[in-house]
Formats: sequence, structure tokens, C-alpha cells
Amino acid sequence: MKIFFTWWNKQTFGTFLKTLFTGKYVGKDNFGNKYYKNKNDQRWVIYANNIEATKISSEWYLWMHHTIDKLPDTKELKKYSWEKDHQENLTGTSKSFKPVKIKKNENLKKYETWK
Repeated sequence: MKIFFTWWNKQTFGTFLKTLFTGKYVGKDNFGNKYYKNKNDQRWVIYANNIEATKISSEWYLWMHHTIDKLPDTKELKKYSWEKDHQENLTGTSKSFKPVKIKKNENLKKYETWK
């Protein structure tokens, strides 16, 4: 019943029908998101858990926005040693970046003024 009344539970009823009748499964990413396309080259994603657009990795993002036509292959994907794995946007969560607080009495001057 959730699929009829809420859009935040994976997909809407309309997307379910579109996927069922016209969708062709093309792949899955590391997050478990499933990617589909139809004969008109419309592309869409069905998210694995909660709907968060930043869960799409850069390779699949390029494919989704018709920048590349070749499907991303995680087996032949080369990563440099300095590259990190893709993460969703963590703003508003307990894992979000929080800058270090500066104490009022701390000397911040890191340069000498001209005399």
C-alpha cells in the first residue's frame, strides 16, 4: 500500500508500472541501486534504500544524463590510490563534517605585519 500513497519508498506506482512494462534492466551499482532504460532511451534509477540522489556514483551519473552511452563496468574501472569511494551527501546526519571550534583567546595571527 505504501507504493500507492508515498513516493519516498523506493518508487511511485507510475514508476513501478513504467519499469514493469517498458523498462529494460541494464545494471546495478555498489549501493544496490538498479538502473533501467526503455526503447526511447529514457533512463531512470530505482534506489535500494532511501531515495537520495547523491547515492548515484559518478560513472552512473554520466550514463543517466546521456553524457556517455557505454554502461559503467565496475570490473574494468580503474581507481587511483588517492581516490576515495563514492559517498552520499552526509549533510544533516551525525557523520557530516563539523569544523573545529576556535577558542576566543587563541592567537590566530599566523603572519607578521609590515613595519
